Order: sequence, then C-alpha cells, then structure tokens
Amino acid sequence: MSWMQLSPEEWTAVHLSLKVSTWAMVVSLPIGIAVALLLARGKFWGKSVLNGIVHLPLILPPVVTGYLLLLTFGRRGPVGAFLAENFGIVFSFRWTGAALACGVMGFPLMVRAIRLSIEAVDRKLEAAAGTLGANPAWVFFTVTLPLILPGVIAGMILSFAKAMGEFGATITFVSNIPGETQTLPSAIYTFTQVPGGDVGALRLTIVSIIISMTALVASEAMSRRLGKRLDIE
Repeated sequence: MSWMQLSPEEWTAVHLSLKVSTWAMVVSLPIGIAVALLLARGKFWGKSVLNGIVHLPLILPPVVTGYLLLLTFGRRGPVGAFLAENFGIVFSFRWTGAALACGVMGFPLMVRAIRLSIEAVDRKLEAAAGTLGANPAWVFFTVTLPLILPGVIAGMILSFAKAMGEFGATITFVSNIPGETQTLPSAIYTFTQVPGGDVGALRLTIVSIIISMTALVASEAMSRRLGKRLDIE
C-alpha cells in the first residue's frame, strides 16, 4: 500500500495538527474547569449571559468566530496589538493562533462535559470534608476533582477531537500556510483544489479518522477505569 505513504509535507500537517490540538486542549482545561464550576455552582446576575457566550461558538458559523478572533487578536486588534507590543506574542498567521481558534471552538464541548459531571456530584461528600476542617480549595482537589475526572477526560477528548477537525475558524484567522498553520483539514482542502490531489486527501482523511478514533477509544477506556476505581473506593 505505497499510496498510503505520507510525504514530508503531509507528515508536517499531521504533526502540526497534533501540536495545535494538544495545546488547545491543555490551555483550555483549567479555564474550562473554572467556568464549568462557576456555571454549575455559581449564583450571580448574568449567569445565563455567560452561559450563552461560552456556547456561542457552537451556534455561530466557524468563519464568523475566526473573523472575530482576527479582529480581536490580530496585529491591529485591541488584544493582539497589546500582546505584540508588550510581550511579543503574535497569534495571527501563526500556529499559536491556530491553537487559539481550535481552543475557542472546542471550549463549549469541554465546559459542558465537565459541568454535567460537577452537577452530578453528591454535595454531601463535599460537606462532610468541610466539617472535618478542610478549606474549599482542599475539598475541591481531594473530593470534587477525583469524582469529576471521567467528565474532565471526556471534555478533554471532545475538545481535542474538535480541534483536530476545525477548519473554518482556523483558516479565517491564521490562513493556510504550509508548515506554519496548515493543519490536517486545511491540507485536505488544499489537496481537493488541485488536479490529482484526491489520493493525498484520502490519505490524510484516513489519518484523521485513525487519530480521532484512537482518542475516543482511549477516553472511553480511561473513563471506565476511573469509574470502577471510584466505585471500589
């Protein structure tokens, strides 16, 4: 099956997609846990507005999300200009911008999965730890977090899978630059636009399916193992 041998450019797209998706997932995780906890437990004015903003990327066309990111985090955008001038951080037309776009698009899925796990936690267990003198932070890390780990893992995998398949927001925000911002979806799109590119597109499509299925199977296995461990404890 020589036709399945990836070219160096295709390997670069695969590696870049894995790097972008991993960074998008890892950087989003602490923020996702905090927002999920706030939405699940918080009681404040504007909670429904926050919930709407968090889930907005699921409703808006990805191109609109990418354009908003370009307006905000581009070199001339308010946040992008500030970061570039003061910290030398540039997102537009860089792989870091691709990670930002992928993180934003996968964030609602991560928050929803973690929020559902938090809402399912028995508050009596947390209250019992509190009566023993544990402060709220200690209760969260020793009681709540272990209980919601299956949901956290599910949210991470959903975010990762969404990042692996993200196209519209990414290409709008950071374009399609080989070796810099050309992720798997962008590379597949490029192949479909050139004569004789069907074989390359098919190769990368198969690679995308394998990576996504591996992530989902690993997530299911880890969630089951954690669930059994929690049942034993």
